[in-house]
Amino acid sequence: MISNDTAMTAHLLRRAGFGASREELEQYMAMGYDGAVEALLNPSDAGNMPDDLIRRYHVEQSELRDLAGSAAYWMYRMISTSAPMEEKTALFWHGLFATGYAKLNQARSLLNQVEMFRRSGLGSFEDLLVELSKDPAMIVWLDNNENHGTAINENYGRELLELFSMGIGNYTEDDIKECARAFTGWTLGNAEYMSIRAAKDSIWPYGRIAWHFDYREEDHDDGEKTFLGETGRFNGEDIIRIIVKQESTARFVATRLFQFFAADEISEAGEKTIQDMMATYFSSGYQVRDMLRTLFQSDYFKSEEARFARVKGPVEMVVGAIRMAGNYQNPALGIEKVSNTMLYMGQGLLQPPTVEGWHEGSEWIDSGALVERVNFAAKELSDVRSPGVRSIIDRLQAGSDDGVLDPADLADGCLDLLGPIDVSDETRSVLVEYATRKGDLDLNGHQPGDEAEQRVGNMLRLVAATREYQLA
Repeated sequence: MISNDTAMTAHLLRRAGFGASREELEQYMAMGYDGAVEALLNPSDAGNMPDDLIRRYHVEQSELRDLAGSAAYWMYRMISTSAPMEEKTALFWHGLFATGYAKLNQARSLLNQVEMFRRSGLGSFEDLLVELSKDPAMIVWLDNNENHGTAINENYGRELLELFSMGIGNYTEDDIKECARAFTGWTLGNAEYMSIRAAKDSIWPYGRIAWHFDYREEDHDDGEKTFLGETGRFNGEDIIRIIVKQESTARFVATRLFQFFAADEISEAGEKTIQDMMATYFSSGYQVRDMLRTLFQSDYFKSEEARFARVKGPVEMVVGAIRMAGNYQNPALGIEKVSNTMLYMGQGLLQPPTVEGWHEGSEWIDSGALVERVNFAAKELSDVRSPGVRSIIDRLQAGSDDGVLDPADLADGCLDLLGPIDVSDETRSVLVEYATRKGDLDLNGHQPGDEAEQRVGNMLRLVAATREYQLA
């Protein structure tokens, strides 16, 4: 019987990370639920695969100029990190503040943006918006380098209000124009000068380097502006100060955090949690970390209603399966192929389809994407050579009285160690029926790759193909 503490901690780790092996789960359970929440929200050393090791095997991941190598580099971070909340938060902001390679053709600047999300994504939303507005990738992505005091470009101002902070219906067209005026002069620095200055530190001193922010006072419209009912000679920081104190902003941020970290659909109990998160937004000075603490400690989040209430995004699904299997803990040439696989599922890292990001929830699932998802997870989790799968086999043997599992024990044990995963009675009966075809499983004296281990691998493959495995 799965304890509620085990199920609740596993639920937390699916939302605040990418799921957990039983070893990881036990480490967090030893902290208690409250301790686990704090450890996740206050990450320390990520312990991810070091860059110098990666570069020995992946020359394309040295300067990180191309898309494939840069996406694979982020994959290594997510797979090997000991601070999963840091990467999960970066993934959240990457989807909300969607910025893509197709227009930029500059992967290093995109990765710099992701690093900014790691650094600031759990802090003040006000500070995050200021950093976002100065981020070179965002400046180019939404044309603020074309926003001049004598001729404004409204693109960034519009999306800042519509997609990044307040939502449609909470501002006017005039507010967009005034917002754009305030961000004139926020642009990119002189790349040639930067190249000379950085040459002594660059591994590619004569190649293209990542962009940097520059404020040009002479190109800024310093005239009086009226924005959301306030009037003054506003600059970009002033606009953000006004944005973040709006109730519509609190609701926008709380709702998006809820939908990513809690549930795709908002129930009545979920709405109450969002209201509590909005209150925390204001009382904490717009701190994202405190809003997430309110969410993770809420009665709703701890309830059975919240469990398996989200469809895993492709990145969550792929990274979770790899971490469970224990693979790619060292550089391997197949990592770029794995990264491309997520694109076939509908979510290419650093490649959001539009400024809206990805449409999530049930829209992740269609006939083509589902086949890719099932095939990948089934292959990853059925390979009995993988360290994580070998650990599952050993735990199944140790958890039985005499090393022998009947069909029900085999099915339930695999569901437990892959999650625990709650499945319907119908799904469980199919798993047990499949295991019954070959009778009891004797793991005594099992050898790497033998028939007994293959039976475990096949059961894990079947669990990975269930509807329930696609949910977080």
